Amino acid sequence: MLPPAALRATGLVKDYRRGRAVDGVDLTVAPGERVALLGPNGAGKTTTLLMCLGAVTPDAGTVEILGHRLPRERTRAMAGVGFGAGYLPLPDRMRVIEYLRMYGRLAGLRRPDDAARAALERFGAPHLAPAMGTEMSSGQKTLVGIAKAILHRPSLLVLDEPTASLDPDIALRVRTALREISDTGGAALLVTSHNMVEVERLCERVVFLSAGRVVADGTPDEITERFGRDDLEGVFLHLAELRDREGALR
Repeated sequence: MLPPAALRATGLVKDYRRGRAVDGVDLTVAPGERVALLGPNGAGKTTTLLMCLGAVTPDAGTVEILGHRLPRERTRAMAGVGFGAGYLPLPDRMRVIEYLRMYGRLAGLRRPDDAARAALERFGAPHLAPAMGTEMSSGQKTLVGIAKAILHRPSLLVLDEPTASLDPDIALRVRTALREISDTGGAALLVTSHNMVEVERLCERVVFLSAGRVVADGTPDEITERFGRDDLEGVFLHLAELRDREGALR
């Protein structure tokens, strides 16, 4: 019997006062698969991501994570999910090791201190363990957030702009570590990013959204060939241009 999909979202719809943000999105991530969810601003990425995590209730459609249906089984589903984003705040008056230890305990880890130090080591940041939130740069806070996301060895790792505030050398280190986590640990990755080079190096499949709908789903090579562009950045710019053109006609 095949294991359940890490994520299976079907027919997601979300309406806001300003209009329809997500319009019938289907999204599946297989165990161990590395998928990027891309699109220009206003395409519906964030809303789709939040619905897939159970943080926003869809007006229509269904979401299953690791075989658990949301919202009924959200607690069990989220036990196997790690989420990281550069914009998530960290406590100002708590040391990093204390912060990670707290999450480790909440996740039921037997040795949360060891897990916290191993997670920091994985991203080359063991020196951040004694640091306070007020003492860290935005890039360092991002590293801590990603370390928190992998602390409990999740089966699905969801990362929103994971390297947006990182220097290129540290971003490379993070991408390398994430690939190892997927290849050796079997974790599935769902990533959003505006860095198309990063996506091409990290993800094996790309899902492009535009105006709340899936407009392309395939490998980076398949998508660039379909749109007649040299790379994913060309596809991204093309979709952004279409968005702006349609907006001007309204």
